[in-house]
Amino acid sequence: MKLTVLVDNQTFIDHYFLGEPALSYLIELDGKKILWDVGYSNIFLSNTTKMGQSLLDLDAVALSHGHLDHTWGLETLVRLYTEAQFEKREFKRPQLVMHPGALDPRTFHGSDEFGSMLSEGILRKYFDLVLTDVPLWLTDDLVFLGQVERTNGFEAQKPIGKIGEDDCLEDDYMLDDSALAYRSPQGLVIITGCSHSGICNITEYARKVCDEERVVDVIGGFHLLEPPKEQLVGTLDYFAALQPERLHACHCTDLGSKIALSKVAPIREVGVGLVLEYA
Repeated sequence: MKLTVLVDNQTFIDHYFLGEPALSYLIELDGKKILWDVGYSNIFLSNTTKMGQSLLDLDAVALSHGHLDHTWGLETLVRLYTEAQFEKREFKRPQLVMHPGALDPRTFHGSDEFGSMLSEGILRKYFDLVLTDVPLWLTDDLVFLGQVERTNGFEAQKPIGKIGEDDCLEDDYMLDDSALAYRSPQGLVIITGCSHSGICNITEYARKVCDEERVVDVIGGFHLLEPPKEQLVGTLDYFAALQPERLHACHCTDLGSKIALSKVAPIREVGVGLVLEYA
């Protein structure tokens, strides 16, 4: 499997790509191209083009959850496919895989809309929409986890904004937050968005779904932004016991949490343009 970071908060020096507080990865595996999240703006497309890649031949787009920094780039894909139609250029009609709750309206910190900008009806015109809360295998060895089981008491304990229509708003516990897991010969590679479900919950659920105890790498947001002490200690204890080969903690993971994680597992830097290859 080959994973290319198209969008992250960070960029590398002497690699002149664009960054933003968002996330998007391009995954190539078994002859398929899968886009994991689409960031906040159009920079995932700009960076992809500069890397010499095309997004007109995607087999699937998978979304980690419904927040704007992971979904608002969908408008850019719709524009790309619309222009391709006008210009009579060939393009694939990809699957769009997400949890059934990922398109629900959301508000956060007084914002009128913190969720997807595009409706299900519009998206169905351009994608083969697949809504699933159970694991879905995108290839023989890459699985979309669906709704993650929450089995510990130190993660995903507080809501993040509200979800639903104005007359029926509820606390948003981000039940749509999911991840990918790749089953390599050496063990699992777990690919997250923000890990609102809890990075330890996600890792445990991936091990269960894939029937694999070993973890090679975890890449993505760990949702450790000034975390409560209980959450940070629980996370450190978990990874100290798990002993993954390495961690690529990024996006919504603050410096203090990365430093703390580095004491229990090897931490690797992440930035736009990073390419990781796994057997």
